[in-house]
Amino acid sequence: MEIRSTTEQDREVYIDTLLAAFGLFPGPTTEDGGGAWWSAVELDRGVLAVTPEGRPVGTAGAHSLELTLPGEVVVPVAGVTAVGVLPTHRRRGVLTGMMRHQLAEVRERGEFLSVLLASEAVIYRRFGYGPATYTGRLTVPRHRAALAAPRAGAADAGSVEVLRSTECRDIVEEVYDRYRRVQPGAVSRPHRWWTLRAGQPPISPAPRFIALHRDADGVPDGYACYWLGDPDPVTRAITLTVDETVALDDTAFTALAGCLLAHDLVGEVVFKHLPADHPLRWQLADFRAGTVSQSIDWLWIRLLDVPRALTARGWFADGEIVLDVADGFLGEPARYLLTVRDGKAECVRTDREPDLSLDVSDLGSIYLGGTTPSTLVRAGHVRAHHPAAAALADTLFRPDRAPHCLHWF
Repeated sequence: MEIRSTTEQDREVYIDTLLAAFGLFPGPTTEDGGGAWWSAVELDRGVLAVTPEGRPVGTAGAHSLELTLPGEVVVPVAGVTAVGVLPTHRRRGVLTGMMRHQLAEVRERGEFLSVLLASEAVIYRRFGYGPATYTGRLTVPRHRAALAAPRAGAADAGSVEVLRSTECRDIVEEVYDRYRRVQPGAVSRPHRWWTLRAGQPPISPAPRFIALHRDADGVPDGYACYWLGDPDPVTRAITLTVDETVALDDTAFTALAGCLLAHDLVGEVVFKHLPADHPLRWQLADFRAGTVSQSIDWLWIRLLDVPRALTARGWFADGEIVLDVADGFLGEPARYLLTVRDGKAECVRTDREPDLSLDVSDLGSIYLGGTTPSTLVRAGHVRAHHPAAAALADTLFRPDRAPHCLHWF
């Protein structure tokens, strides 16, 4: 089996193989040039698996993205995508070979983090990835959707207007870019994606409404991308589904949520992507009105250079801890002393006795602060070598803001 990098000349065979691996057929493009999600693939970052007979049987790819770390630090990352193997060649080591080839190329580019969205949770941990952000949906019946009275002295709520997505694409792109630079766990949306209209709403050509929020000075600072479904054939109820809500502050989010929850002729409102700790449930006059469902992992992270990764992010408590990190896939176990002072970290190899022993996939899970080390100790993933180790790690890895990722890639 040959595992090789691809070039632009491989585009047709690469996409054909990818779609066949997922059992898909190419979808139609729109008259105004909007294309399918695979139109944004970067062929200089692709991987192709080919049999000795020359038959392509597997693909893997990566987008050149940026990830925001705690402390509003923005770093380049490989956004792994388009990973698939034909049904005829699964369980033969093809995926393992492509993952090894891809991680070597990511390192050669100087990137110390790789991220992905896992189609199946059991696949990627063995390659060193761990779930790092989580998301869920909140469903609110329209008749129970009243918000509690705003607190005294609340800031000017600004204004909301409803537009079609085709009318405000540039504004939405700009607001998202401002948002993702301050939100830990958020990744960039390259401009070429918006040009190609490759992705999910609001990037894609799918018809959507945009509730656009402007602050008291008229500056756009939030939006909600949404659509209304067909009436239920029995109840005639209509569901308003919010693909994503992006807001630079709580005032903008509350104004957008209030607008959507008050929509006429709607039976329920579904917010598809909210973090577990989002305050919207607490803002409802009836706390039990909101039903949380489909709470799932979203962004997975793989550290390729532990010292670089740990010294890149911001820190919010002083201390030191020794981490014994196993990396079975790359065969690179090592022990590190992490020392944090005044928001900056140093990370060096050490022979000191460890405080925690963990796999590199578990380090990926705690890296952004979305999973506490003590949770993984209790789950049996991480070994604490003394009673205070888990609490120490929880304090050190605590983020300034809970990580969350909206973007699909």
